[in-house]
Amino acid sequence: MRDIIEAAWNDRSLLQSESTRKTIREVIAALDAGDLRVAEPGTDGNWITHEWVKKAVILYFPIQEMQTIEVGPFEYHDKIPLKTGFAQKGVRVVPQALARYGSFIEKGAILMPSYVNIGAWVGSGSMVDTWATVGSCAQIGRNVHLAGGVGIGGVLEPPQATPTIIEDECFIGSRCIVVEGVHVEREAVLGANVVLTQSTHIIDVTGSEPKVLKGRVPARSVVVPGSYTKQFPAGEYQVSCALIIGQRKESTDKKVSLNDALRDFQVSA
Repeated sequence: MRDIIEAAWNDRSLLQSESTRKTIREVIAALDAGDLRVAEPGTDGNWITHEWVKKAVILYFPIQEMQTIEVGPFEYHDKIPLKTGFAQKGVRVVPQALARYGSFIEKGAILMPSYVNIGAWVGSGSMVDTWATVGSCAQIGRNVHLAGGVGIGGVLEPPQATPTIIEDECFIGSRCIVVEGVHVEREAVLGANVVLTQSTHIIDVTGSEPKVLKGRVPARSVVVPGSYTKQFPAGEYQVSCALIIGQRKESTDKKVSLNDALRDFQVSA
């Protein structure tokens, strides 16, 4: 399948071939069933992005026809069908939650009124809370809580770009935004309204000197919104950043540790 996808990526005229279209649809079906992932953790702990799978997702759009989708009294008009069969999959889906075909929701996950885009992966025990969105190809681990209004950005292009990743046991507070392939490592806690892009300064202020990171939140970090002073031609202004103010304790139960983190560091959820 990979060879066929790569050939079609380099020569779009091949999209007219029925065998090429069939292969693209097979890849999307495998994503929908969880047999393929856009990205996954390697044996060394680093994540591997499967570029050819992302290319298949991109190529899926031009071969699809617009269609009317009716769900009870609601009507949609789109190229990508909705995901179905949640009861058989063991996924709880509250009315007004939508997941696109080609996303994978693992057994035991919960979708409150929310949105999960094509290519995304949501692990067991995770909750996508009310009005939270999981963008295309985003990877959400197991036992993750995406609180109300969280925005997890999609990363389709360029194909080699790593998708946004939230690892296992993370808590992402209300109205947080995590985009542009930012990687939040396991058991981290983001307080309400934290915004993370690839250019956001993530400043560890737990030591005697600040330590600046970008694009990655270390495991078990407790993070809150902050700002720092930056000089511009017009004067000094405050620029938004994220502050690492502590760590969840590895020795305690995950849920107890989360509650302690929110209480000890006075983090809004």
